[in-house]
Amino acid sequence: MERVVEVVNELGLHARAAARLVQAAKQFRSDVVLRVAGRETKARSILGVLLLGAGQGSRLTVRCVGEDEQAALAAVCHLIETRFGEES
Repeated sequence: MERVVEVVNELGLHARAAARLVQAAKQFRSDVVLRVAGRETKARSILGVLLLGAGQGSRLTVRCVGEDEQAALAAVCHLIETRFGEES
């Protein structure tokens, strides 16, 4: 199952946001994969997430496959949509 979300925070998918995303993905048994502009990485890889270079306004496809895929997809997308818990 997958969903497309927009990166809305001002700094995009920077180090702190990427770390939060990786922590969220690691809470689930499902595989979580992120894709933007033809590049793809597993969401459990901090380096991979950073190398996506997803800036503000990027359309990020989140794909989850596994036993808790619905919960994983909801959690990861919510984190992105709420600016990774940051103010801007």
